[in-house]
Amino acid sequence: MQGSIGRYLAPWRHPPSGRSHDRRISLLSLRSAAGQVFLLQVLIVVLLVVAAVAAMVVQASRDALQQGRRESVVAAQTFASAPGVAQAFRSPDPSAVLQPRAEAARKRAGVDFVVAISTEGIRYTYPYPQEIGKKFVGTIEPALEGRTVIEQAGGPPLPAGKGTAVQAVVPVTDSRGTVVGLVSAGITVKNVLNRWILQLWIAVGAGAAALTLATVGTTLVARRLRRQTHGLAPVELARMYEHHDAVLHAVREGVLITDADGRLLLANDEAQQLLGLPADAQGHHVRELGLPEQLTHLLTSQDVVTDKVHLAGDRLLSVNKRPTFPHAARDGSVVTLRDTTELAAVSGRAEVARERLKLLYESGVGIGTTLDVRRTAQELAEVAVPQFADLVTVDLLDAVLRGWEPTADGWRHLRRAAIGGEQQMMPVYPLGEMIAFLPGTPQMRTLQQGRGVLEADLREARGWQQQDPDRARKALEGGMHSLVTVPLQARGVPLGVANFYRTGHSPPFQPEDLSFAEELGARAAVALDNARRFTREHTMAVTLQRSLLPREQPEQDALEVAWRYLPAEAGVGGDWFDVIPLPGARVALVMGDVVGHGLHAAATMGRLRTAVHNFSTLDLPVEEVLGHLDELVVRMDKEESTGDTPDGHEGEGVTGATCLYAIYDPVAGTCTMARAGHPDPVAVGPDGTVAFVDVQASAPLGLGDHPFETAEVSLPEGSQLVLYTDGLVEDRARDLDVGLDALRRALAGAGRRPPEETCQVVIDALRPAHPSDDIALLVARTRLFPPSRVAEWDVPSDHAVVPSVRAQCREKLSEWGLEDIAFSTELIISELVTNAIRYGSPPITARLLYGRCLICEVSDGSSTSPRLRRATTTDEGGRGLFLVAQFAQRWGTRHTPRGKVIWAEQTPHDGASAPAGHTPVDVLLEQFGDTAL
Repeated sequence: MQGSIGRYLAPWRHPPSGRSHDRRISLLSLRSAAGQVFLLQVLIVVLLVVAAVAAMVVQASRDALQQGRRESVVAAQTFASAPGVAQAFRSPDPSAVLQPRAEAARKRAGVDFVVAISTEGIRYTYPYPQEIGKKFVGTIEPALEGRTVIEQAGGPPLPAGKGTAVQAVVPVTDSRGTVVGLVSAGITVKNVLNRWILQLWIAVGAGAAALTLATVGTTLVARRLRRQTHGLAPVELARMYEHHDAVLHAVREGVLITDADGRLLLANDEAQQLLGLPADAQGHHVRELGLPEQLTHLLTSQDVVTDKVHLAGDRLLSVNKRPTFPHAARDGSVVTLRDTTELAAVSGRAEVARERLKLLYESGVGIGTTLDVRRTAQELAEVAVPQFADLVTVDLLDAVLRGWEPTADGWRHLRRAAIGGEQQMMPVYPLGEMIAFLPGTPQMRTLQQGRGVLEADLREARGWQQQDPDRARKALEGGMHSLVTVPLQARGVPLGVANFYRTGHSPPFQPEDLSFAEELGARAAVALDNARRFTREHTMAVTLQRSLLPREQPEQDALEVAWRYLPAEAGVGGDWFDVIPLPGARVALVMGDVVGHGLHAAATMGRLRTAVHNFSTLDLPVEEVLGHLDELVVRMDKEESTGDTPDGHEGEGVTGATCLYAIYDPVAGTCTMARAGHPDPVAVGPDGTVAFVDVQASAPLGLGDHPFETAEVSLPEGSQLVLYTDGLVEDRARDLDVGLDALRRALAGAGRRPPEETCQVVIDALRPAHPSDDIALLVARTRLFPPSRVAEWDVPSDHAVVPSVRAQCREKLSEWGLEDIAFSTELIISELVTNAIRYGSPPITARLLYGRCLICEVSDGSSTSPRLRRATTTDEGGRGLFLVAQFAQRWGTRHTPRGKVIWAEQTPHDGASAPAGHTPVDVLLEQFGDTAL
């Protein structure tokens, strides 16, 4: 039964637990019927057991005496008639002969004593020897006459203990029939009764079992009664019935109970009033009550009904129907009726409120799923259609769409950002169009007032019609009739407006609809502002990072290079790469990754990239470059931890970074590299074989005081060196090992592809659908410097060989067709060789490299670096490097494990690099003397 009846009856179905002790009587209490029946059963069982035990005791005593007499007579006669007994009585010492035989006979017969007695009544034998020779206790006269005597008598102690003995006395006769002695055998009554104790225990056990069975049976019956009555006493059952009857007829909910045949068994007063039933309706079939056909069918069917509304006269009845016995074989139904006529209007308004709350929840989930301004505006338009409006348009300030901070100057010009609903049916401004709203329009009013504007009837909205009369006329003809426009503002700053239209047969907007639209707009404005701020930050970060990354490939002869950079969806990060030309036709390749995303990561990346450029300019070994970067990151961490960083600053915390730095020498065909926590590079041979370069892993940058290991590998010409960041091979849906295997497969056969194609193939194969981290990829194909473009000479440590070096240099330049820079080159190499001979140490080597530029190199075994200075007029030296700096585009010094190299670069066929005149080199050098530096 449901509704109010269920609430009234619930306390009777389940009595409160706090009153269970008072309301539930113990199963076997004498106050209950079960306890009284149990007590009667106990008394009957006890009486039966006592009577059975008494009868058994009496019968056992009688049977014991009879058995004792038989056993005593048999034992006495058996011993008396045994061979040699009569002769023993006539022997000189009868006791010595008969005592052992009597004891043996006693034990065999199971009696308590066997006594041989003389005709004078003296014992010859006895179980206890000290009793031999004493007077026999008992009647012996009939036995002396040849008869058997059976009697009960007491006597001396026996092995069975004291007690009344049943004994038999029989004569012992000789061959002539003369009585020569007597034999008495007996058994104590206690010993005889012990043989019947087992039967006594059986009787008592049977009584106990009967008592236990009665207890269990009574308990089970009592429990069943307790379950059926819910633990209630008869008085409580009667009281409950009275209360149920009172509730059934007093509650304002109709109750009908029918049987399996459809007959009405019960109808309370409310049911009779709601259905107009006669007073004698109970007992009649439902079809005889004159109810509406639909309601009659419901009452006679076996269907379960829940809150189904039926019309009965002028009333709307909410009907619930359940089986009377849902878990039994019996059929029947209980039906409850509730008058919901007055609640229909209230329910309609409650349903609308529920739908609005549901729509607000959906807006919280569906608006702002991305950090894209246009997508967020479209989500607002879509979530309100068709539950709240038939057509929705969202107009935003142009600054908001660009991610800028909105200002009041741009209020009159908004851009259509989203449309939801049947825009094909209505003449609305298309997406992307700039709209200049007039001051009297609802849109401008809502922006100025900061609250929503309701136009319940657009036919009377003059300001809306004046904005675009022709478009407004067509919209009204198409059925558009009502408008609610609300401002989209966050932090008190307007971002735009949202317009909600109703068309066709939809009811016009009401004042409560305006409040709902304002709430919806406020929630959407927060998401729009978040998207705007993200757009601004993302644009700034992308702009910053792209300005810090290489924009074009530098001119160099050693490598053919291609790269790719893909920012993460959540924003740019700190991945960077670089290709840096070095002296000696060498090229440095850099690949790094700064932890984090956003402006801080991009700025940190820019600082590290600048530092790498500076360290590369110094031409330091790879391990020293990483060491200096590590020190820089440590200093940056200290600045971040000790600086006045505002709360919530994204850069707060420890800066971490990884880096791989490699230097490729096209003359030797070798690549020296080291990595600080960065993934291994991949080398692809000219034949397409793929191998990960085994470079010893070192700690990431920023840990400090950790050495960096280097590795040198030989790369044949046409090999490809692939550098990448971890975003390429690892993300949330892919482990590192899986990504590395995918990279290996993508690079298979890349030896025949150009680097640009290799980059595209790798990106297409490994790029995630939604990258959560930046991806940087650099592919470099190696070239070898042609031997014909390399000239190298070993120079003895003697000033006299300088002219011969100049002559050899002149010949090589003539062979290469570089006569236009021969003068400056001879001057440069002469000064560098002279400097090495005077201030350096052997071995000294001079080398010319001819590629995009002409490189002069002079190496020696000293680590001392020369310095450029301006010599005075009285100085004898100090002008050599000055001349080198004047004639070369660039010059410098780099240190090697065996000393140093001083180099100078010139651009061929560049008239500016050559002196104006053609003064011979020897004449010019003689003006400075032999001490060039």
